[in-house]
Amino acid sequence: MSPVISRAMSSSDRERAVLNATPTELFINGQWRPGSSGKVFDVEDPSTGKVLRAVADATAEDGMTALDAAVAAQAKWAQYPPRERSDILRRAYELMMQRQDDLALLMTLEMGKPVAESRSEIAYAAEFFRWFAEEAVRIDGGFAIAPHGSGRVLVMRQPVGPSLLITPWNFPAAMGTRKIGPAVAAGCTMVLKPASLTPLSMLAIADILRECGLPDGVLNVVPSSSAGRLMEPLIRDGRARKLSFTGSTEVGRLLLEQCAEQIMRTSMELGGNAPFLVFADADLDAAVQGAMIAKMRNIGEACTAANRFYVHADVVEEFSRQLADQMGSLRIGRGSEEGVQVGPLIEAQARDKVQRLVEDAVARGAQVLVGGEPVDGPGYFYRPTVLVDVPPDAELTSTEIFGPVAPITAFTDEQQVLTAVNDTPFGLVSYVYTRDLNRALRVCERLEAGMVGLNQGLVSNPAAPFGGIKHSGLGREGGGLGIEEFLETKYVALAT
Repeated sequence: MSPVISRAMSSSDRERAVLNATPTELFINGQWRPGSSGKVFDVEDPSTGKVLRAVADATAEDGMTALDAAVAAQAKWAQYPPRERSDILRRAYELMMQRQDDLALLMTLEMGKPVAESRSEIAYAAEFFRWFAEEAVRIDGGFAIAPHGSGRVLVMRQPVGPSLLITPWNFPAAMGTRKIGPAVAAGCTMVLKPASLTPLSMLAIADILRECGLPDGVLNVVPSSSAGRLMEPLIRDGRARKLSFTGSTEVGRLLLEQCAEQIMRTSMELGGNAPFLVFADADLDAAVQGAMIAKMRNIGEACTAANRFYVHADVVEEFSRQLADQMGSLRIGRGSEEGVQVGPLIEAQARDKVQRLVEDAVARGAQVLVGGEPVDGPGYFYRPTVLVDVPPDAELTSTEIFGPVAPITAFTDEQQVLTAVNDTPFGLVSYVYTRDLNRALRVCERLEAGMVGLNQGLVSNPAAPFGGIKHSGLGREGGGLGIEEFLETKYVALAT
């Protein structure tokens, strides 16, 4: 992406300028190039259904060329001084922040979220580069005298090697930088496949890294309309030694099966079914605000989105009323328009799934307080929805909604509600609101989740280890543990 585009332009001219400044070809071995087949696929604006740009469609052959480049660059890249790797990431952080408005508009156009949220994501995405710039120079090892005294134990930390990265459509910048940052810091080369629905943000960031001096072949970006056709040969090839994937549990399970053949290192951030618990002693105003964040961030299209609301019977009526009032007052529209708070869902299939889940819950006895229907007109909009009296057999209690729907169930007993919230194969994140410290600690310990938001509706933080348990994934991204996923440990026995 070119230097900052003038904000003095009309909105439509600025949109065109941002789109025209974004690469649409494959990025292999430091060069932009068309796909070997010459084919392209369209990227749509989900608020209108119109095509934004056509992007080169990578084939399996293109993927192998990208892997060749990553393998060829690995040995030299692993020997780069940590400070030089750190400096590249730091420059990329600064350039992303300088171009925050342009990158945010680009993301809004291809994904749909309000531009204010896109700006926040760009800052969040850039922060992974800054965080791992600092981690790059802190990779350590160990040295110790052997217990018997006649030898020494030397521990080395070395890059795992060429890595395959697969990113989702819902956070098209941050999910890429959260993987690229630690890989660069550790000294690993990469082949990255962005989601076909939102590849433009990742292509723009690849261009920034090129501009910041990332050596040829270290990062290769290959958008494709068929993830399986592109990635399976790369996984089975054997030269890549690491796979990092963010996406659905169903696809993650398939990738794990493929990786098993080569005993490949994997980290997986998969699906969720996050419960949001509000106890009777909670600060209700804070709980409602936290619910708005946990539910409506990214239009509800987030693996961390609150999926099931369990509210104590003493406060459920007031909580539901306040939440419905706030959800119903949100302004719906095209994300690039001033003041819009709710954009479209990513595609028609996503909107139709949300509608089906709401209709199923209502058919089983749930009541609609607000919303409950799609928005007429172009684009894939769905009204923010609050449901109450949701029965436990409603499909949305066991299915990731990925939309602006808050289903509420009342509870009275702590033990029973914890049994209910843990009765799921997923375990990514949970949210708890209570002012009782003993209860807070007790509940946090018992929740089967990799992350807990205690009296807050946002857990994402570049300095914290992000990840889940059970069917929600393996490994952690971000924080001090994030770089561990891209490092191998080597033990050297020294004779003395």
